[in-house]
Amino acid sequence: MLTRGNLLQQIENLLKNQGFKTSDIYDQGSFDLVARKNLLILLLKTFLNIDSINEHNAHEMKQLANIFLASPIIIGEKSRNGPLEEGVIYERYDIPTIGFETLKNMILYNEYPEILADRGGYFVKIDGNVIKQYREEYSMSLKDLANLAHVSRATMYKYENGIVRANTETAMILEEILNTKVTLDIDLLKQPQKEDIEYSDDVNDLSKLGYGVLSTNKSPFDAVAKMKSSDKHSPLMANVEKNRTEKTLKRMAIPLKDLSMVTTSEPVFIINNDKIKESIGTIPVIKSWELKEFENSKELLKMIRERKEN
Repeated sequence: MLTRGNLLQQIENLLKNQGFKTSDIYDQGSFDLVARKNLLILLLKTFLNIDSINEHNAHEMKQLANIFLASPIIIGEKSRNGPLEEGVIYERYDIPTIGFETLKNMILYNEYPEILADRGGYFVKIDGNVIKQYREEYSMSLKDLANLAHVSRATMYKYENGIVRANTETAMILEEILNTKVTLDIDLLKQPQKEDIEYSDDVNDLSKLGYGVLSTNKSPFDAVAKMKSSDKHSPLMANVEKNRTEKTLKRMAIPLKDLSMVTTSEPVFIINNDKIKESIGTIPVIKSWELKEFENSKELLKMIRERKEN
């Protein structure tokens, strides 16, 4: 019997065997695993039943994916309607959701799904350029092709201009008429379209240096901060003291270092305790009073680098 742990292990083994650097497994938060290969970063969450995800965790997962320039994907075994079908995308809270075999096909063979499961059935995205090219080649009007495909002229116009999706039956009819593939594969591994990140409204010392700060509730770190003006700077991945003991902070340094290496972020502790030195493990420590004295982000990053090297 497949367990969630087994599924996570299969995913980790698949990615490692294909040259991905993977994080440790974190199965209690908004994501379970982060994987990177060159510029591609995947933020992954697993469920045996994909209906188990809640909106809050999904929202945090999407926000983190935006900050890390990662592709968020949920991988599952079944939904309330039955097992997940190979080659089909099931979305949950706007996050692509697939079965393990679909992930395997993408990673091993560069075979991407083209079918989207939605209320009312299965749908595909039509390549409007192909429709237009072949229609003109066969000297067919929109109405001619629409009649053959048993849809309205207005619907055919929307297919050709990428306005609506088609059901799989209509797509098959169009492919028979034109004798060519008309559907678009969906590359879930490419970086998704960037969405607005909902940074904290609090004006704090990091925001004064030009950072947007995203606090987290279901991640192994307290917050991530990113320069609002540029994607060139690596995000800061931070843990804040919150009256934690040094022993607790040392324990928290392990996932902070692990995840920062995979996401290419700068790990840092921001704390008040003057008894703690300039680092915890290999993670630089910035005291809260020091943060207040920086005039710009360059000064902060310089101190982080110096304490990392020491």
